[in-house]
Parts: sequence; C-alpha cells; structure tokens
Amino acid sequence: MSITVGTVVISRAGHDSGRAMLVVRNDGEFVFVADGKERKLENPKKKNRKHVGATHRSIDLEGLTDKCLRRTLREMFGQDSSLQESE
Repeated sequence: MSITVGTVVISRAGHDSGRAMLVVRNDGEFVFVADGKERKLENPKKKNRKHVGATHRSIDLEGLTDKCLRRTLREMFGQDSSLQESE
C-alpha cells in the first residue's frame, strides 16, 4: 500500500514504535508524521518511509486540529493510539 498524505501509519522503529500517526507531508524517502500529542500538526516528525507501515485507513487533513486527530486515532486504535507488539 502506498503512503500518501492523509494515510494513517504505524511507526515500526524509534522511541515511538507501535504508535499510530498521520502522514501530513511527503518528501521523497521521508514522510512527516503527527499524532496530535507528542508531535503536533504544526511540528511533525520526519521519519524514513522504511520505518513506518501503512494501514488501510486515512484521515482528511482539511480543518483537522490536534485534538480531533488525537480523538480519531484513539477511536481507531484504542486508549493510547498504539498497537501491542503481538498485533
């Protein structure tokens, strides 16, 4: 599955491993991701594409706020928007 702006991804590497995030920008080999809590929409984290896994879910960025993003990720993936290692 391709990773485009608006795609929900799961971090596979780094201190945020297992956390659900939203791709807010593409830049060649890198994507910029935000989760609305640790990484706000106005200050996304730069991650290598190899270090994220795409899900089949997406979120429209138009009018999206950090609070709305946190709530949406929580509804999709559970309490803290992270997946367990076994999933």
